[in-house]
Amino acid sequence: MNPAPGRFAALLLTLALAGPLLRAADIPRQIPLWPEGVPGMKADTSDETVSGTTYTHTHHPFLLYNAPKAGTANGTAVIFAPGGGYVHVNTGGTGFFQWMLDGGTAVFTLVYRTQDYGHPAPLQDMLRAVRLVRSHAAEWGLAPDRIGAIGNSAGSHVVASAGTLFDAPEGRTGAPLDAVSGRPDFMILTFSVLTMEPPYVHTASRDGLIGRNPSPELAAHFSLEKQVTKATPPAFLVHTMQDTTVREENSIQFYQALVKAGVPAELHLYEKGTHGSGTSASFGQTAQWPLRCADWMRSHGWLNPVSPP
Repeated sequence: MNPAPGRFAALLLTLALAGPLLRAADIPRQIPLWPEGVPGMKADTSDETVSGTTYTHTHHPFLLYNAPKAGTANGTAVIFAPGGGYVHVNTGGTGFFQWMLDGGTAVFTLVYRTQDYGHPAPLQDMLRAVRLVRSHAAEWGLAPDRIGAIGNSAGSHVVASAGTLFDAPEGRTGAPLDAVSGRPDFMILTFSVLTMEPPYVHTASRDGLIGRNPSPELAAHFSLEKQVTKATPPAFLVHTMQDTTVREENSIQFYQALVKAGVPAELHLYEKGTHGSGTSASFGQTAQWPLRCADWMRSHGWLNPVSPP
């Protein structure tokens, strides 16, 4: 599927392939998502706060650019949506994507709006992030058909929302960038919140996104295993049986929906490992999931360098 409509996508791809790959000096470290004004800005909630790497009450979402290892840029970019239960966003640590940077992939960490706004703000922020990076593909030396996304915990729900609801009306704000596709080209979903319905719902994430007592229709709309279609991008999923925070059935149900829709997917369900297990050797073979993910990305061509024509 083309990442942007018609000739615009082809033009972006031609320009991206024609220039040098990923000129890091040309990309700002912090990139505001909505320089023209945040849609639905609220003035009656708490002030934005930052404690270490935890962002709470975010009103001005933004991207943090993480440059790939010098000399390795491959033209692929991934937008990382950290977790936080839709209460806050914790960007701490690079274990979930350092292996990407080492392999030449650019990573843009998304600090998105959470419970002060609820739906559809996180979806809008994720779609805007994809549109923004894709629209700058030529300028930043990226391939516009290699803009993926990785999420952890509730961040996976943010990513999978973009992967399933990329054409939903609530994802559009009337901005000119709405003309650029917000659909990620691939998704990496780890320890994922994906359903908003019992018995496997993560209640804190549900409460933060759609409230404590959502209507059955709203809960079903954001139960993303019910929103998968053949247009959903390929996905790589990781979960553990020892995750006592988010039940592994979230990932299993979503994977089954992908299979039913004919979407390319891999599910790696490990026996051991706590919620959000990183790459520490203390997690045993679970810590090797980035190696399996790199194999999967390589098999699709997303880790191979883009060469000028």
